[in-house]
Amino acid sequence: MGIVIKQSFKNTLILFLGFAIGGVNVLFLFTHFLDKDYYGLITFLLSAANIILPLMVFGMQHTIVKFYSSYREKELQDGFLTTSLLLPLLVIIPIGIFGMFTYEYIADLISVQNPIIKKYTYLIFFVSIFMGYFEVFYAWTKVQFQSVVGNFIKEVFVRFMTSILLIAVYVGWLTNEQFIYAIVVVYFLQVVIMFLYAITVYKPKFKLVIPSNIKEILSFSGYIIMAGSAGTILLEIDKFMIPQMKQIAEVAYYSVGIYIATVVALPTRAMQQIITPITAKELNNNNFSEVEKLYKSSSINLLIIGGLLFLLINLNLADMYLIINKPEFANGFWIVLFISMSKLYEMALGTGNAIISNSTFYRIYFYLSLAMALAVIFLNKWLIGLLGIDGAAIATFLVVFIFNTIKIFFVRLKFNVQPFSINSVKLVLLTTVLLLLFLGVEFTFNPFLSIILKSGIIGILYFLIVYFWKISVEFNGFINKTIKTYF
Repeated sequence: MGIVIKQSFKNTLILFLGFAIGGVNVLFLFTHFLDKDYYGLITFLLSAANIILPLMVFGMQHTIVKFYSSYREKELQDGFLTTSLLLPLLVIIPIGIFGMFTYEYIADLISVQNPIIKKYTYLIFFVSIFMGYFEVFYAWTKVQFQSVVGNFIKEVFVRFMTSILLIAVYVGWLTNEQFIYAIVVVYFLQVVIMFLYAITVYKPKFKLVIPSNIKEILSFSGYIIMAGSAGTILLEIDKFMIPQMKQIAEVAYYSVGIYIATVVALPTRAMQQIITPITAKELNNNNFSEVEKLYKSSSINLLIIGGLLFLLINLNLADMYLIINKPEFANGFWIVLFISMSKLYEMALGTGNAIISNSTFYRIYFYLSLAMALAVIFLNKWLIGLLGIDGAAIATFLVVFIFNTIKIFFVRLKFNVQPFSINSVKLVLLTTVLLLLFLGVEFTFNPFLSIILKSGIIGILYFLIVYFWKISVEFNGFINKTIKTYF
């Protein structure tokens, strides 16, 4: 776990930095500097691009992670990486040609409720390509177990550039419309920088050598395209569907709540950058004891950090909205609660998704993802109409809870392992009790001071109980080592 802990720690710091910058953007700059319709528009365009991203790059970002470590010779590895760059063109070119002839129809279809969308519809295509190839080059570095720089480019670069552009809008250097185009340029720069870094980490001899297992690669990529698209639908479909049923400004209000809640998942995103390729490697080597160890360890340690973040976010939410000082954005209590609960349960799954998608049972991942996508579309259609944007959050939570439970049982059935122990139960109990205990506690002074004081009390109490209950060997070892080093 040494490389996992080391790079996960660095990735966590980067993610927190990125989310801090993003938090300033979402909670202050977007809400105060950009017209709310254009805020909703850019959210919609990026969500739509994310939905079609797996298709545009033929699922290659996942295919690289799964198959790269199975090749033992450099020539085969180089041929495989070259193939991974060319295969997406078999999808991008036909879709581009098809889009040229059907553009008006597609643009009209998705802009019925909000005509502002129509003019910018074509940007979805280009942004999805930039995002997709970024993920391909990022996977290129992850299989070399070098995830930190790519994570910085992904999490910090775009958000920092967005801050600059929003300030440019505020001072009058850019219009709201020019801001939309400028964001597209930022995503283009992101993929260029990632490519340059990738070839410094590992520079292959670019030559087309069709891998001997090309049928297996195409089969896996095909399933992953569909599974990835279905999985992305779960994450992004709410922001796509809301403008089809409500005013586009509602997406902006919803996005603020989503962003706050997503902080819970930061440790998962940090750990997955390095632990997913390691899980794939151990599965390729049939080292199931190590796979089980990673599964259990990732689950309990992610729950420890996620549980604390869940408490800090939900118990400080009223003060956060006071700081934002935009009443129309402040009705997000249920959005934050349900989305943060769904993120916390995803963390409990640990490496479960990586085990399924990188094993011989990867096809089931597609069927589960497809079922999740269909379920969330149905529930969104029903609950958004019934409850508005709160309904979208409830739909996401229900789907995540049901299908992640199925995944846990599936891994238990096929691999005879499961991530939970009595310590998992203790942790859930601790988180629930502290949530109920502090839910009604509100300080009446400055909201910044209120957040600092409440967070300090909750954090100290939470970590002391986790430590003395000995919930995690790794956590206690880290604390003991820290105390020994500095005290």
